[in-house]
Amino acid sequence: MDRAAKKELVSTLNGVFKASNVVVVAHYAGLTVAQMQNLRKQARLAGASVKVAKNRLAKIALEGTDAVSVAPLLKGPTVITYSTDPVAAPKVANDFAKANEKFVILGGAMGTTALNPDGVKALASLPSLDELRAKIVGLIQAPATKIAQLVSAPASKVARVVQAYASKSDA
Repeated sequence: MDRAAKKELVSTLNGVFKASNVVVVAHYAGLTVAQMQNLRKQARLAGASVKVAKNRLAKIALEGTDAVSVAPLLKGPTVITYSTDPVAAPKVANDFAKANEKFVILGGAMGTTALNPDGVKALASLPSLDELRAKIVGLIQAPATKIAQLVSAPASKVARVVQAYASKSDA
């Protein structure tokens, strides 16, 4: 790469690190091209992105960002997974690591917090933003349906009692 291309890559990576809420670093040595394409596809579907960059350039791009704590992890063949959703990138990396033993999660960063591999796995186990929204909507709707059932239940019980007295008096 010439110097101008390197500067452009560093500025692009710096923008990515500033915009991302979570960054996961992993080793990918021994993975095939098809497996890497599968990782990129899974990441794209989950709302995350995958980038393989030279470690030295990535370390330069990390300077001045919240994710600067991942710089020591950039040794050897590393891949960077990032997303604005704090759960998407860890979930993709963790799921891919379960399916491919050659994909080893080294750690990551969520904002200014450095994460070890267990921290990344803990983030991956959290429900996604859409799942949390669905749960909140369900919790909000549940009391409303129960109130409607309680309001309509006494009226139907009164009607049954009146019907029972009417049929009893007819007999």
